[in-house]
Amino acid sequence: MITAVVIDIEGTTSPTDSVREDLYGYTRARLGDWLRENRTGAAAPVLAGTRDAAGRPDADVDEVAEILRGWLGSDVKAEPLKTAQGLICAEGFRSGALHGEFFADVVPALTAWHAAGLRLYVYSSGSVRNQRDWFAFARGGDLGSLIGDYFDLTTAGPKRESASYETIAAAVDTPASGILFLSDHPDELDAAVAAGWSVVGVHRPGEPQRPRPPHRWVDSFEQIHPRASAGLRAR
Repeated sequence: MITAVVIDIEGTTSPTDSVREDLYGYTRARLGDWLRENRTGAAAPVLAGTRDAAGRPDADVDEVAEILRGWLGSDVKAEPLKTAQGLICAEGFRSGALHGEFFADVVPALTAWHAAGLRLYVYSSGSVRNQRDWFAFARGGDLGSLIGDYFDLTTAGPKRESASYETIAAAVDTPASGILFLSDHPDELDAAVAAGWSVVGVHRPGEPQRPRPPHRWVDSFEQIHPRASAGLRAR
């Protein structure tokens, strides 16, 4: 029996463009100034992590900023970038410049599932801070009370590795057979299945990821009934 639902954000609960244009654009415009202004504080681990990951130990702040912008443009899931984005965008959410955007079917479904006693969690490549802000500062009102916890690359691991899903299952103290994962990415669904989870693929019109067998795919949360979703793992 499904008792927990873990949801992806980009392409699943929210339009990809709202993440890549709003959050990425906000980060890109402020990245250089933020690194310079916080080089001995919050930006210090970002600078060190970027130099290490890029193999550029002597890179100055401007070069680090250029590396991070390149990763941003290529959608590289790098921890230093996600950390910087989370801290930079936190200012945007609190100033009202940024809001979490959701497909129309998402909020009613999450509200109903929560009311029915299902525990809801988020697993995204964006930092936990960005995830919390995305839900807390959602356009139309705070959705944070619906979510039990958040997981990212640092707290769980890469989204295409089954070990990451095992880590989440242990953290939420739920057997794999009791967890349903919703994502638009076939490789993530494959990894969750390998960890013993049930999965449903979400493909919405206009979104870039394409459905792939053997998973079940829907185009709206209205078509998902978690209590009846056990056994949806690919065989």
